[in-house]
Amino acid sequence: MKHRISVAIERHALAEAFVISRGAKTEAEVIVVTIEDGDGHAGRGEAVPYARYGESVTAAAAAITAYDGPLDRAALAQRMPAGAARNALDCALWDLEAKATGTPVHACAGLPAPHAVTTAYTLSLAAPEDMAARARNVAHLPLLKLKLGGDGDAARMSAVRGARPDARIIVDANEAWTEAMLGDLMQAAAAAGVELIEQPLPAGADHALAKVSRPVAVCADESAHVAADVAALADRYDAVNIKLDKTGGLTEALAMREDARRAGLAIMIGSMVATSLATAPALLLAQDARWVDLDGPLLLARDRADGLRIENGLIRPASPALWG
Repeated sequence: MKHRISVAIERHALAEAFVISRGAKTEAEVIVVTIEDGDGHAGRGEAVPYARYGESVTAAAAAITAYDGPLDRAALAQRMPAGAARNALDCALWDLEAKATGTPVHACAGLPAPHAVTTAYTLSLAAPEDMAARARNVAHLPLLKLKLGGDGDAARMSAVRGARPDARIIVDANEAWTEAMLGDLMQAAAAAGVELIEQPLPAGADHALAKVSRPVAVCADESAHVAADVAALADRYDAVNIKLDKTGGLTEALAMREDARRAGLAIMIGSMVATSLATAPALLLAQDARWVDLDGPLLLARDRADGLRIENGLIRPASPALWG
């Protein structure tokens, strides 16, 4: 059966600027792949190429268009490197299988039926008082994720904790800390009741994490892309953030989750800033994750049609009209 692949580049405006230690953006630029099987069935997948990993939307679209191998997930894993381009194709193939067979993706993958989970809501990097004000403005959301940037982070964590004594808090340094900062900032995180610190040190320069006391759990993000990365991380991290745009799709993400469990690492499920179409596959992985960070649709000025329902931080499973 001849399949037809189409690729679209979409831009979705954000509700407000999204700021991390590496810069700011005002829109989500995504790749959407549609695979049609010739019998009237179509599957979709969305991905976000990330410049930090040497990706761009134009290069990802070209890689997808150039793919001429068999359209099955095993062949895809062998012929394309992990990353956003493969993620879009992999998730589109899962969706196509569900549409063609009338079987939800969770059942195709041998997973339990998904239920609603609590997602973090991200506060962009800003001055401590501005982050505290933003935290007060979302008093209905129970789990906050603070973007940090190095200098001033102790004050940022303290200010948000003061503004939201009731909230669960996780933080993401996006590689902005140095080894010299590590001890003091980890103690400040503990004092602020932070549950998790994502990627404090740069990937490839994180060996110091194995030599220091970790009063707060530390999670690998930029240091962990695929299942093969996990074994080397267990001495310096307590958790791993699994993102489909890093793994190259749901297929590899499922394998990475199992390897992380075997290594004794807690699981966080995250995603890039994107629409509900990118978030829906990750939600299948999030069912028993310790931390879930799938707030991309909440950060948009407007989500796509049939988007996920997210109310008071609770994100509900996707409808078949969206994905899966």
